[in-house]
Amino acid sequence: MSYIYQNFYEMLNESCKKNPKGVVIYGEGYKTTYIQLKFSIDRVAAYLQSIGVKFGDKVAMVVSNSEEFLISYFAISAIGAIAVPINTFLKHEEFEYILNDCGAKVLFASSNLSKEVKGLESRTNLEKIIWIGEFGKYNESNISFLTALSCKIDLVLIKQPVLNDLAHIIYTSGTTGKPKGAMLSYKNVFSNIIGATKCFDINKKDRFIVFLPMFHSFTLTVMVLLPVFTASSLVLIKSVFPFSNVLKQALLKRVTVFLGVPAIYTAIGKAKIPWYFKWFNCVRLFISGAAPLAEQTILDFKAKFPRAKLLEGYGLSECSPAVAINPIDMQKVASVGLPLPGYEVKIVNDEMMEVATGEVGELIVKGDCVMQGYLNMPDATDDTIMNGWLKTGDLGKVDEDGFVFIVDRKKDLIISKGINIYPREIEEVLYKIEAIEAAAVVGIRDQHADEEVVAFIQLKEDMQIDEKDIRMHLKKHLANFKIPKHIHFEKELPKNATGKVLKRVLKERLRSEAK
Repeated sequence: MSYIYQNFYEMLNESCKKNPKGVVIYGEGYKTTYIQLKFSIDRVAAYLQSIGVKFGDKVAMVVSNSEEFLISYFAISAIGAIAVPINTFLKHEEFEYILNDCGAKVLFASSNLSKEVKGLESRTNLEKIIWIGEFGKYNESNISFLTALSCKIDLVLIKQPVLNDLAHIIYTSGTTGKPKGAMLSYKNVFSNIIGATKCFDINKKDRFIVFLPMFHSFTLTVMVLLPVFTASSLVLIKSVFPFSNVLKQALLKRVTVFLGVPAIYTAIGKAKIPWYFKWFNCVRLFISGAAPLAEQTILDFKAKFPRAKLLEGYGLSECSPAVAINPIDMQKVASVGLPLPGYEVKIVNDEMMEVATGEVGELIVKGDCVMQGYLNMPDATDDTIMNGWLKTGDLGKVDEDGFVFIVDRKKDLIISKGINIYPREIEEVLYKIEAIEAAAVVGIRDQHADEEVVAFIQLKEDMQIDEKDIRMHLKKHLANFKIPKHIHFEKELPKNATGKVLKRVLKERLRSEAK
């Protein structure tokens, strides 16, 4: 694959030349042109230089959907630093772990998240937190984003990143329960962007609606970086709630590309959509990722939007993240489509030998999308990448046309509303409760193919604790999306000879009870 640019700042400069007065961001009540965005990026990049951020330094971001997200991200990239966008739904101790793991010196943070972010500089290597929005008390280590934006020093590009340099680090939960930092280079991400441009036939007239969290690898690559690559536009929505506003803005701003997760499309398929949206919207592509779409969701959606294309894709953070997508001119229900240009996929058995067409095995991926590895985790990297092939941990199959079908996951990963949840992380927090003898967390699919988190608890003899107290304990340590929807108390959990809880038995019981 040939690459036009070496880095994102070079890409931004070229888009400014192609479409200088074109609108890059349609906000709610404002517009920002490419030239205006670049000016702001240069100011913030110069400020980062002035406080000592150097090429290769990590700069973290706990930033809600906003224009400031783009400015911060591109400013970090401009000086060759490495962006670390972090899930904004996490809690204080989760942020602390990630910041210490990546060694970030500077953090951009939205002030509406200050409850969980405040004080992190005293427990990490952070030297400065740059607050976006009003923050109570500023000092040497807590400054306003406006200070960075008003920097008078000129940006000096001493060294520019090249394709194999790290662009950003995306943290994804690991099997140990602790997040793992997937190190992604410019080549990794550009391979995704170029592949998506070809698959979706993107041009500068397209408008992408961005309402999913921008820290998410799928949103960042496909809905933030891809539009800038093609000198097109983003319609920026700060929150998915109320969803009626998302549809309103999609209609008023003449959105052409709509990215959602299965829960969104399930809701659209079941909701009463105004007749005028169905007939007057300009959306030519609805794209779904992050988790499998239920067949019923696809059928409901197509019945409601017979003229629209709903394309299901597949990816993972370790692959920048897109791996496959259904072509515009040929879609298969229940398939995640064909590999993006330049990527190879295989279905293999436990010995890494390729299985026959149509047989189920583990999906492995090879190509420029495959990450450089996990930060500070060489053993985990070696376990995941073998001879250039990335083991996804997902079970799948490939048909005679090369279309990929995801069947299940080898690991215990739970995907709820497009967000990865690892049971062991929740279990470790549960085990901190003195009254709990054993705990098991599993995911169970609902009728829309989304997953609910379910916890099974075995209490110690003669000890008691109620569900309310367990939930209160969990909420102190974990993001809300990780809190189990159902908690079951068991006299004794099923275990094997070594004392390991048999989650398979618990899942089977839940499925039988749901029938």
